[in-house]
Amino acid sequence: MQIEQLYQIYQQFPQISTDTRQISQDSLFFALKGGNFNGNTFAKQALASGARYVVIDEVAYQENDTQYILVEDVLTTLQRLAKHHRQLLNIPVIGITGTNGKTTTKELIYSVLSQKYQTLATKGNLNNHIGVPLTLLSIGKETEVAIIEMGANHVGEIDFLSSLAQPTMGLITNVGKAHLEGFGSFEGVKTAKGELYTYLADHQGTLFIQADNAHLLGMASGKQFDQVIRYGASEEYDVSGKLLMADPYLQIEWKVNRGTYHTVSTQLTGSYNTENILAAIAIGLSLGLSSDQICAGVEQYTPQNNRSQVTKTARNTVIADFYNANASSMAAALTNMEIVTASKKVIILGDMFEMGAESEAEHLTVIRQAENIPVHLRVFVGKAFYAQQNGQDHFFPTTEEAAQFLREQQLCECFILLKGSRGMAFEKLMEEL
Repeated sequence: MQIEQLYQIYQQFPQISTDTRQISQDSLFFALKGGNFNGNTFAKQALASGARYVVIDEVAYQENDTQYILVEDVLTTLQRLAKHHRQLLNIPVIGITGTNGKTTTKELIYSVLSQKYQTLATKGNLNNHIGVPLTLLSIGKETEVAIIEMGANHVGEIDFLSSLAQPTMGLITNVGKAHLEGFGSFEGVKTAKGELYTYLADHQGTLFIQADNAHLLGMASGKQFDQVIRYGASEEYDVSGKLLMADPYLQIEWKVNRGTYHTVSTQLTGSYNTENILAAIAIGLSLGLSSDQICAGVEQYTPQNNRSQVTKTARNTVIADFYNANASSMAAALTNMEIVTASKKVIILGDMFEMGAESEAEHLTVIRQAENIPVHLRVFVGKAFYAQQNGQDHFFPTTEEAAQFLREQQLCECFILLKGSRGMAFEKLMEEL
């Protein structure tokens, strides 16, 4: 079946399903394959659960010609269908990537733009070769602006995702040391993330750039964009801002060029989020929102899923920031702990995954930075940290052992940073705080 024919079916039944446990009525079921499953085996079940058609790539599972659509490769077909759909859209599409802050920035932009437009944004972390096509295919006729988050852990992925999403404007939040096993080095990270800049330059797109970041400026150097909008600390930029308070929630001032300052109080913690807020402001201004609409959008955003999320427990205040961790996000979180005013600070850090050959050095760097912050208690969790015990702080090879220690400590009236890679399962530590 040609993509154009499949697209006609999609237009009649524009709901896409890939999981028989979450089938939408009258949807198209794409029988994707994974390391431990074969979606073709669930095709019959998908129809019984309410799917109108199933897209399969193994003829053995085709029971009729009316509801089974046989293709050469289901994933490739899903991607081609999404690209075809995107090519027929005439709306602003904002592409976002970066080492840290992608999801927070995406959600901030979504909150801001939703003050004026019917806006669609990537849900959760659907930012890969499957998630991006699914997001694109969820763009309906009512959508006026789309925000597409793009993640990567290998060179070439952002280039491919950009070819699907075809952003008309975009930004890289930052570049740092993450997924080094896949990228090989920090230069590999820059090359991979910079593929978004290349796409925007090649397609006359608008670039939003954190102009205080020398790495980003270097990556954009020599490329010609339709428009470049700079944001950051300097009043020379198109949008400038400064942090007024981070105790623990951020309050910032921002203005356009040399205009009047606007003050916005947020529900975000972490001074490092200032630039993410400014990115959302810059995009809001570019798309014609008023300063009042922009401030309302920023103030309404509430972080979730343990990303810079302030949680009040029965005994303590916790910055729950354990959705992910890498060298640059660890450094930013620790820097923020230095400026937060609190009488009893506690730092609890978990291993950073996928650091490759630089793992030992980067974990040691984190320990050294943490040692320089006056705190009530420092706890390091995981095999990588445990291998570098310093004899003065508390180190545990597993989260379970750290939980037992914290249970015995019965911390009270503390301001706690809880940060580690998702695989450390730090939600178990939240129970003891």
